[in-house]
Amino acid sequence: MTGFRRIVQYSKRYWGRILASTLASVAVGSMDGAFAFYVEPLLRKIFASKDLTILAMLPFGVVALFIFRAVCRFVNDYFIRTAGELAIRQIRQDVYENAMAMDIKFFHAQPTGELMSRIINDVTVMQNGIANIVTSLCRDGFSAISLLAVIFYRNWRLALVTLVIIPLTVYVAQLIGKKIKRFSTQSQSRMGDISSILQETFSGIKVVKAFNLARWEIERFRRVNADYYQAIRKGVKYTSLSSPITELITSIGIAVVIWVGGSMVIRGSMTAAEFFSFLTAMALVYKPIRSLNNNYNSVQYSLGAAVRVFEVIDKRPEIFDHPAAVDMERSRGEVELRNVTFAYDDEPVLGGINLSAGKGEVVALVGPSGGGKTTLVSLISRFYDVTDGEILIDGIDIRMIGQQSLIRQIALVDQETILFNDTIANNIRYGKQNAGMEEVEAAARAAFAHEFIMKLPEGYDTNIGDRGVRLSGGQRQRICIARAILKNAPILILDEATSALDTESEQMVQKALTNLMANRTTFVIAHRLSTILHADKIVVIEKGKVVETGRHQELLARGGLYKKLYEMQFSG
Repeated sequence: MTGFRRIVQYSKRYWGRILASTLASVAVGSMDGAFAFYVEPLLRKIFASKDLTILAMLPFGVVALFIFRAVCRFVNDYFIRTAGELAIRQIRQDVYENAMAMDIKFFHAQPTGELMSRIINDVTVMQNGIANIVTSLCRDGFSAISLLAVIFYRNWRLALVTLVIIPLTVYVAQLIGKKIKRFSTQSQSRMGDISSILQETFSGIKVVKAFNLARWEIERFRRVNADYYQAIRKGVKYTSLSSPITELITSIGIAVVIWVGGSMVIRGSMTAAEFFSFLTAMALVYKPIRSLNNNYNSVQYSLGAAVRVFEVIDKRPEIFDHPAAVDMERSRGEVELRNVTFAYDDEPVLGGINLSAGKGEVVALVGPSGGGKTTLVSLISRFYDVTDGEILIDGIDIRMIGQQSLIRQIALVDQETILFNDTIANNIRYGKQNAGMEEVEAAARAAFAHEFIMKLPEGYDTNIGDRGVRLSGGQRQRICIARAILKNAPILILDEATSALDTESEQMVQKALTNLMANRTTFVIAHRLSTILHADKIVVIEKGKVVETGRHQELLARGGLYKKLYEMQFSG
């Protein structure tokens, strides 16, 4: 019921459309009752009184009635479905907005394909439910009420037989609906698994092909696809059971009414015309009731999907602004880590890190893989919060700086070049959304990207494809550097920015990085020690702890881990 109420709450925002649809539903539903009610007097007038005038007018009246009914039905369907689409649009928007507000930990724990499935597949399943909720309650509900009124008016004793049957059909629908909801949730979860595999294999198709794993991936997809079928099959089974069981129960009621009502006509306590009117109303009343039951099953599917959708909407980020958080203007770029400790899900990653970087200094972080270097710079960006200790920028704890303000102080160039399926200009503008073309071009020139951009078919308006697939590795990295230059943040983080490049590309990117690092406090993570020989401070991290700090020559002279790493790279 909680999911049901929340869906209705979204629909209530569009009360004008729902009101128009409801009024049309009342008209459609009431016409069913009116048709059943006037069967008796019309039959009496035409056949008992032999009124040929009414008989001649009856076909025109029937056509006019059904024209009016068709108009009302169109108004009903159009406005309720557009109201449902608008509600779904808002739900989908809320899911996406809340997901985007979550911290990095959420995305690490949640497969991308699963999130996509919740926003696309689950919300689409909800879409049908929202339309059916209001359409069924209004149109079929009013139709059933008006027809029941006719039944009671004609013969209340026979009507009681009908009322005994209706609760039985509702009870059966509820039992089946609970199972449908459970299997709906399971099937949507399996669909999330399918989406995850699709996202992984299509985005990593080069690796799949290179290692000849297409057959293995196909088999993995086959297993998940089979699991989805098993979950959906159970839902289909119960959905398919609903109508036959309802019809069986209904037939028992009709049989009893025919026997009792026929006896009453024979005894003379009820006229044949009244009995025919009663049968007409009774036959018609089971149709909206069946429709209500079927739509109830559809709503259960919808609610099963709603559980997964509202889980995302209700999720709250672990990283949030302190009530007293300040809005920092452009910082001086002074960064300090005081006794910083961090654990990821009770797994220690960093312990007792003390580190400082003055304005404009270049601090290099080196050490064996898995030592915690990337985690450390992620803490500076506040992608995670420290478990203990504090990180300060210009003497202010970053937890007391508004997140939007903090992000403005930091630019990131990552090992993984994240570009979007858009133009080069718009990818560079990610650093500054309102930047003009002159600023974009200036940033590209500083990143040594302008020359190759101008050789492309449409220059800065060239679409670079999914993840920048139409560019080389060095070109993608220079676009990322141009983006960071355009942002013009006082603090810069370079996480293995040249590790995946060939020598020629690395030299060009290194020139671009030199321009980017000018007058900025820079944290550089590098495995290639040749790129950080002139850093102001080299910090060696091993197993989550700082084991050495100093300049290049100082660390070599100490003969510690840094010298070992240096000799491994430059031996011979």
